[in-house]
Amino acid sequence: MRHPLALALALVLLIAATAALAGEPAGRTPRPAIEPAKAGTQCVAPPEVMRREHPTLLKHQRDVTVHRGVREARDSLQGCVGCHASAATGSVAQAKTDFCSSCHAYAAVQIDCFECHASRPAQAVARQP
Repeated sequence: MRHPLALALALVLLIAATAALAGEPAGRTPRPAIEPAKAGTQCVAPPEVMRREHPTLLKHQRDVTVHRGVREARDSLQGCVGCHASAATGSVAQAKTDFCSSCHAYAAVQIDCFECHASRPAQAVARQP
């Protein structure tokens, strides 16, 4: 008959090994898998700034657009969507793994931008001669 303590120790080691292979400490929420932006693009700020300040930048741009009518700015939501849309879904918020959805789920913050705004890049319209 096997020793109960040895069996318990083996179980603990198996759980710890599984957690280590998963890359996350046991019991922790998995970090979002962030798909990189389109190659050859430059974000308006470094990633650590964007993680912390993007709500402020978007609100500032909203005010500039709504109150002053300026639509061609570097901090536009359309510019963000164009660079960060998933190759798989073509969106930043359609699937749980898309750029905006994954981080907002991790931070437990609801996204309300896409109730009015498109979560997919604007399609190029073919011009007729």
